[in-house]
Amino acid sequence: MRNSSGIILAPLGAVYGGVMRARRALYRSGVLPTHRIVSPVISVGNMTTGGTGKTPLVDWVARAVEQEGRLVCVLSRGYKRADASKRVVVSDSKRILADVKEAGDEPFLLAEMLLGKASVISDADRVAAAHWAEENLGCDAFILDDGFQHLRLARDLDIVAIDATNPWGRGKLLPRGRLREPLKELARADCVIITRSEQVEDISSLRDEIRRWNDRCLFVSSRTRTSALRLIARPLDGPPDDPLAQSQIPPQPLLKSVAAFCAIGNPSAFFNQIRRDSHELVYSRSFVDHHDYRQSDITETLSQAKRAGAEIFMTTAKDEVKLRSLHVDLPCYVLEISLEFDLEEELRALIRKAVR
Repeated sequence: MRNSSGIILAPLGAVYGGVMRARRALYRSGVLPTHRIVSPVISVGNMTTGGTGKTPLVDWVARAVEQEGRLVCVLSRGYKRADASKRVVVSDSKRILADVKEAGDEPFLLAEMLLGKASVISDADRVAAAHWAEENLGCDAFILDDGFQHLRLARDLDIVAIDATNPWGRGKLLPRGRLREPLKELARADCVIITRSEQVEDISSLRDEIRRWNDRCLFVSSRTRTSALRLIARPLDGPPDDPLAQSQIPPQPLLKSVAAFCAIGNPSAFFNQIRRDSHELVYSRSFVDHHDYRQSDITETLSQAKRAGAEIFMTTAKDEVKLRSLHVDLPCYVLEISLEFDLEEELRALIRKAVR
């Protein structure tokens, strides 16, 4: 079945690859203009569609730039938001100004994570959004979220995230695989960050493969750590002294059976993180990336989880922002994560150079 679908999709992949080559050629020749703004721009992107751990990396980079004394704005397309043609100021860094449906799940999550640190705007026209933020918010540094293929806005630093657990998405271009462009385009990157390196035994072969296409970039490996467990729901009739009824607890193993669900690009990485934290995972369910949850989804998942013996739920921060209007009839925890880098000072120096 997979072979037959691959044969069917192969011509579409060839068409997609041809369109992407023509697009890059038009930008390189100047037929399609690349716009440079006054403020420095750092792009954080990837080679595949979703699932590389890019959102926590955008958060980390934005904080690093803010620490250099800059007024930061994150520019996002806002995938699957209610009206893709509309500019939405998700946050002015002081206040959340839009809901998750207007903003898109990832921009809304970034706005909450970066409150007091950076503004966030969802806009398909990120050049116009940058000019607006310079004039109206006083922003003087920009993080281009999911920007590696966005060639219309010039950048001072190109960071590419590659997931160690699934770096090339079957190694085929869309729609046959998950690659957005051929691997040779890695030559444009100034920095490659391997995410989730703790979930594989060795990244040396992946490092060597990347070096084939780019031997000048800074090569950084990162690890994802659970920093805390945040409670977002509990049974309405649960005892008030239930030890799980804390708002946030350290990431120690909970002595309860866990059901996990998510709607992210690489769900297996999330489920593996739960197992690595020594939780007893008895049930897991994944929805398509950016899934818009309905109460029926939660009710069905809850029923299946209880049949599997689950006592608590776990999900991701990206999913949690879409669950707040829904009823979850089990204690539900968010795995709060943080990133660790093997060359953090070198990475900070590269960012510092870009913004100064």
